[in-house]
Amino acid sequence: WEFNGSFYQPSAFLMMGIPGMEALHHWISIPFCALYLVALLGNCMILFIIKKTQSLHEPMYYFLSMLAVTDLGLVLCTLPTTLGIFWFNVQRIGFDACLTQMYFIHTLSFIESSVLLAMAFDRFVAISHPLRHSSILTKTTVIKIGLAIVLRGVVSLLPIPFLLKRLTYCRKTELSHSFCFHPDIMNLACADIKVNVLYGMVILLSTVGMDFIFIVLSYILIIKTVIGLATKEECLKALNTCVSHICAVLVFFIPMIGLSMIHRFGKNVPPLVNTLVAYTYLIIPPALNPIIYSIKSSHIREALLRALWRKSD
Repeated sequence: WEFNGSFYQPSAFLMMGIPGMEALHHWISIPFCALYLVALLGNCMILFIIKKTQSLHEPMYYFLSMLAVTDLGLVLCTLPTTLGIFWFNVQRIGFDACLTQMYFIHTLSFIESSVLLAMAFDRFVAISHPLRHSSILTKTTVIKIGLAIVLRGVVSLLPIPFLLKRLTYCRKTELSHSFCFHPDIMNLACADIKVNVLYGMVILLSTVGMDFIFIVLSYILIIKTVIGLATKEECLKALNTCVSHICAVLVFFIPMIGLSMIHRFGKNVPPLVNTLVAYTYLIIPPALNPIIYSIKSSHIREALLRALWRKSD
């Protein structure tokens, strides 16, 4: 412990695996390894296919590439500490290292939320203004949107580590997860955390909350446009282009909202439920997104089959 007058700060935190199942961690690590492997290979495959296939150099697939890079970042943020606990029972993480991991996890989550919004906007333009789609979402515009998304995530969360460093902490250092999460660290403090709570809530609502609202509005406008199409076949064809994105939105936002609610209002929620929702939020979307897009996108699927056919030759 570092001591400076009445100021206490732990030198390290202790991360937890799955509560009540510590003896089974080696067996539990098997499905986790499988999910991490699927997420790493799947997202790398998506990036490789899009890079190598000229016909996929379109706004929709540029945004999909951003989603894949973000998912890879989330996987690489949590993989070392999660498997470190399951394989080697390494629970200790330095204070500054914990704040760094927390910052990147939250930043990448906010970036993923913004990328999903950009993908919703792309679908809206493609369905509502198909003839102007390429002129509205040019390559330069997509790059600017990508830079704005990254800048918003990086800047909006920059104060969080410093707000946590100013706090005085109690003797309890056990975190609820195998990764560092802002509400989890904040609740270990003995000081007044009103500023942290308020800032976290404002940033969450003004970024992820607004993203979700605009995604819903985008789909309301898409449905309004689709209803006006001449034939049922055209209507189904237009909606079919949105299925992958809708699945990705649900897979990301439902666990995220659940985890946020548990940390803020679920004081009596069993620790096991809290842990499972957290893992669902951070591991399932990166693993499922490549599968969803590979199954639902005929262009991705065909490009993948062509790449495999060339390798077999």
